[in-house]
Amino acid sequence: MSESSAQLIDGKVYAERLREKVAEQVAALKRDHGLQPGLAVVLVGDDPASQIYVRSKGEQSLAAGMHSVTHRLPEDTTQAELERLVAELNVDPLIHGILVQLPLPKHLDEKPVLAMLNPDKDVDGLTVANAGRLASGLPALVPCTPMGCMILLRDVLGDLTGKRAVVVGRSVLVGRPIAQLLLQADCTVTIAHSRTADLPAVCREADILVAAVGRPRMIKGDWIKPGAAVIDVGINRVPFDDPIKAAEGRTKVVGDVDFKQASRVAGWLTPAPGGVGPMTVAVLLQNTVTAAKMQAGLA
Repeated sequence: MSESSAQLIDGKVYAERLREKVAEQVAALKRDHGLQPGLAVVLVGDDPASQIYVRSKGEQSLAAGMHSVTHRLPEDTTQAELERLVAELNVDPLIHGILVQLPLPKHLDEKPVLAMLNPDKDVDGLTVANAGRLASGLPALVPCTPMGCMILLRDVLGDLTGKRAVVVGRSVLVGRPIAQLLLQADCTVTIAHSRTADLPAVCREADILVAAVGRPRMIKGDWIKPGAAVIDVGINRVPFDDPIKAAEGRTKVVGDVDFKQASRVAGWLTPAPGGVGPMTVAVLLQNTVTAAKMQAGLA
């Protein structure tokens, strides 16, 4: 294998394509059914990363022709105030998708908030109802990041039947749902995590390796089967490698995979940033259109 053998999976290109499709669907729904898909994003407090995500979600939903509302609540919002807003959005006929931006400030409990979300408007796929539908193989609103990963995998690999897939990480947001989606695609799936015995050996069995652990550059080159498709979901801020920049306190974003090492071994590899991230917002828009169609009784 050559020094850098991996083909990069450019999430920005795929996201652009998906956003174009979404804009076409939105235009068709308006034209044929007088229906404008509506997305409400709820942001509590001023977490900088969340601010960026929320702005991007708002801009992209408007660009796709959707009705888009962002509710920015102050840091000291009470549990009752947040739940009252979600209850209002649940019954608002102009809103088809509701997204509560996580993490919430420390004094708020996300569990009851998610529990009261109308599952048909749960475009993040976080309610127990949607998790259960997904696990049972029923139509569901699926979490955006895993769905984005599947779109990338299907495009580069085609049919996934019979492939060995290893998912490192068991979070409700990424690890578990992507394992369910890979199972539905007829892969043989292992969910590994921090307690897995001989994790490198388990990873080396994978034709498809999904890293979603939140630990910077944890997956090394020699953990990867040559030619495997590697999807890096991690977003970790670390000091620059350059000691001068690091001393200035400057940071950069890296994934859960050691990119330099992995690119010499993998067949396909998502960069971080620029791989899975752009897909997440594009799938959110697609989920909102799907939710609007479901609520209007359209196939």
